[in-house]
Amino acid sequence: MLKELKPISKLRFDALAGYCRRPETSLHSDEVDWYQTHEEKILIVIIRDHTDRDFSALLLSQDLKERYRFVRMTGFYNTEKETLENVSPVIEHVIAAFDEERNQGDERGDPVDFFAPVVAVERLNPDFKTISSLSGYSPALEIIKPMMRWYEDPDGNFIEQFQTTGFNTRLWELYLFAMLSEVPFAIVREHPVPDFSAEGPFGELFIEATSVNPSGAAHLAPPPMETDAQRTDFLRNYMPIRFAGPLVKKLNHRHQNLRYWEQPAVQGKPLLFAIQDFHSAGSMAYSYPALPIYLYGMFWTEEQNAVGEVIGSPEVVDKHVWGEKEIESGFFYLPDSENISAVIINPSATISKFNRMGLMAEFGKPGVRILRQGFAATPSNYMAEPTRFSLEVGSPEYSETWIEGMSVYHNPNAVVPLNPELLPGAAHHFLNADGTLTTVLPDWHPISSETQIFTGE
Repeated sequence: MLKELKPISKLRFDALAGYCRRPETSLHSDEVDWYQTHEEKILIVIIRDHTDRDFSALLLSQDLKERYRFVRMTGFYNTEKETLENVSPVIEHVIAAFDEERNQGDERGDPVDFFAPVVAVERLNPDFKTISSLSGYSPALEIIKPMMRWYEDPDGNFIEQFQTTGFNTRLWELYLFAMLSEVPFAIVREHPVPDFSAEGPFGELFIEATSVNPSGAAHLAPPPMETDAQRTDFLRNYMPIRFAGPLVKKLNHRHQNLRYWEQPAVQGKPLLFAIQDFHSAGSMAYSYPALPIYLYGMFWTEEQNAVGEVIGSPEVVDKHVWGEKEIESGFFYLPDSENISAVIINPSATISKFNRMGLMAEFGKPGVRILRQGFAATPSNYMAEPTRFSLEVGSPEYSETWIEGMSVYHNPNAVVPLNPELLPGAAHHFLNADGTLTTVLPDWHPISSETQIFTGE
């Protein structure tokens, strides 16, 4: 192997440059290895053609907005070894004229920077200050930096909201961007709505993001959950009402007098609503089971059959009541909801996921260690008792993806059903005619976890 080339993991390559990848390339070639040289001024990916089975090296460097993009490639060779032996002249050519080579000619404006304060210090969100300053969150900070270079801000207020009152909701959008890029989809920025227009090798989909946020209304303040009855009431009534607010608002939203599904680019394509719960600190860890209750208008009680297997007994729910607030249950049965293909949620899509993904991709200050403990669902039986796990992030036994932990609730009445294969690695849920749910799980599906950070300081 050439001395100037240093191998890097696919995860690190994806974190640095995966956002420029065209998904259709997977139809004609495979990526087999990844390298960097000159302190990551140049990244190299070795590809192998499906038809001829020969190899080539693609070189990428940062453009004028600090986004890694394609600049040069080698010819095709019979082996990876031969390809690596012929990559040095191409690298030298790029380095010799680096400023010229990296200039793509279509850059507009300065590099995007989420972390340069645009508001007074006293207005900064506490979570934003945490991720910006504490070494324990340096992996998250550093994995977001290359991502932010690609992020477009059609509304013009993303950075201000990310730094102030909208930190959580904007982080949710960043998560969706990373997840779609991983699948992989190309994010198309030609349409102002919905939030994400994604094109992949096997189809397109559109996502509109929303969230449950803290409420100033006294009757919607987070309730106590000290008893089983209170916890059941929380899931059966309080959270469905909280989920209903943003989902119904999105259902009724119009842009230039058109609903999301009426937009020319969206017509005939899967449209998803992506929701995350931020109504109180850490609430997404225990509130997400309420989402299918509201979506399908069903409540499932856990029982055991004659052989001891856990089964779900369905009960129709007509309405949700909390104090004087009452709403109709069954989002997927509301007028116009047939235009929504599915609703997605990922309770693990928090700053801790960014931190874990960053550490796995070798970002962050030296000495940062992360331990993740929690419970994972059993693929053979979603209703069965979950499995406890405790793993150190970055250890050989640990793996994680951006899509991991996501649940996709398919609309049984969808005009345009979502093909589950467009979101591989997520858990897919389908309502049956008898009111039960069929859940298709990936091999590994954590449903709740806690992340502990150690810095040695």
